[in-house]
Amino acid sequence: MIGEKVFDDISARMAAAIGLEPDSRRGKNVRVLLRSALGRLDFVSREEFDIQVAAARAHPRKLEALEERLASLEGRAKTAAK
Repeated sequence: MIGEKVFDDISARMAAAIGLEPDSRRGKNVRVLLRSALGRLDFVSREEFDIQVAAARAHPRKLEALEERLASLEGRAKTAAK
């Protein structure tokens, strides 16, 4: 999940952008609204993302190996059928 520091940083920047002091009541409301909006989004951790990237990079190699194996098996089947 997103860390508190990230919420603090984003909410402070948003509050500053709209002319609010981050520690003001309205500034705190910005933080609450931001947390609520981002909390509904479906985020993954960096670790989960990196795992999926590694798996996606491995798929072409696995597919190539399977295609070679299938071609070999098909060749054997044709030879055996003759």
